[in-house]
Amino acid sequence: MAEIMGNLPLIGDKFPDMTVQTTYGVKKLPDDYKGKWLILFSHPGDFTPVCTTEFVSFAQNYDTFQGLNTDLLGLSVDQVQPHMKWVQWIEENLGQNIPFPIIADPLGTTATKLGMIQPTRKTSTVRAVFFIDPTSTIRLILYYPLEIGRNISEIIRALVALQVGDANKVALPANWPNNELIGNKGIIPPPTDIPTAEKREGEYTCFDWWFCYKEIDFKLPPQPK
Repeated sequence: MAEIMGNLPLIGDKFPDMTVQTTYGVKKLPDDYKGKWLILFSHPGDFTPVCTTEFVSFAQNYDTFQGLNTDLLGLSVDQVQPHMKWVQWIEENLGQNIPFPIIADPLGTTATKLGMIQPTRKTSTVRAVFFIDPTSTIRLILYYPLEIGRNISEIIRALVALQVGDANKVALPANWPNNELIGNKGIIPPPTDIPTAEKREGEYTCFDWWFCYKEIDFKLPPQPK
């Protein structure tokens, strides 16, 4: 799959091996995060207003991510010293500690490999978000433009949905857990043969044999700050 997009990693691919310098020392990806979920996100640059608001929001919700067995890891093409100074500035001026590492990628090597540098802005990273599961598989990728900060509530919702879907072996509907048709229930994968289809409506609640759903087990985290 990755070869189709010029070797950029895609959803369903294993996250590529790499060694990176961060504000918390050298990290080996994805090995240092195996067994946990990882949210890897890039930002255009240190000491910029929108990025600062994002980092404060990620930091304020850090305990929620940790409670979901998830680590955070930032990235931009700045060097490590500006990262460190920016983190210090945020704590001293905004009262918010940044408790997660930031990758320093001044040559853009890591960002380029991950498709975080877009053709229209070759000198900075866009706001990319990679969701990487405990087996080092990329499960979701989001891209935001420079002008719009990310919605941390949606990132948490998507993370919870991935985890709940895996645990219950279901798909989850639009706006889950507040879907207009089925609320917080999970969608049963459509059958792939006639005998299964014929039994489906007797086993689950259905609109039709191809659209059935069931109650699922899950616990929502606290509302994002």
